[in-house]
Amino acid sequence: MENPNPTMKDRFRGFLPVIVDVETAGFNAATDALLELAVCPIILNEKGMMEPGEVTGVHIVPFEGANLDPKSLEFTGIDPYHPLRLAQAEDQALGQAFKPVRSALKASGCTRAVLVGHNAHFDLNFLNAAVERTGIKRNPFHPFSCFDTATLGGLAYGQTVLARACKEAGIDFDGHEAHSARYDTARTADLFCAIVNRWRELGGWPPAGEPA
Repeated sequence: MENPNPTMKDRFRGFLPVIVDVETAGFNAATDALLELAVCPIILNEKGMMEPGEVTGVHIVPFEGANLDPKSLEFTGIDPYHPLRLAQAEDQALGQAFKPVRSALKASGCTRAVLVGHNAHFDLNFLNAAVERTGIKRNPFHPFSCFDTATLGGLAYGQTVLARACKEAGIDFDGHEAHSARYDTARTADLFCAIVNRWRELGGWPPAGEPA
């Protein structure tokens, strides 16, 4: 019997959804420091349903000349120069974060990662700025396409705030853990999978039990 479930490379036209969250020292990707980055490739199980993969997170040393907005640091609670952060230079940190993304691309047969984030263009802008600063040649992410769980959460649950959308989706959310790139990435991954899987269960593409 033909497998009715699509492969990941068929599901999103060759794109692999990868959840990304950044923590920063401001709102300007060109001038403000990127402090944390976490990624989580999405995988497709044997039933054709989305599941979060493993989360990889890195702490990053502010680039030379970076702006550090005190209000942003107070909001995130990050001390950029705390020795226990075990932070890396941007090029090393991006290399570490991109490694599992490239492995997931190879395993899935997809040609490019597409960033999935909550208010995704914010994360994408900071990611692209860091790639440009470090001169990385093989950025696995599409430079401008993305999926936004703020938009999807508003559509599916009437909520655009991550914590509230998670609550409506039945996903536990600990406000004390929020504003950590690893934690927010994990919860965004849960939310994205819940929405995409629910869409399929309700008859969206690809309909469950029918060939893609």
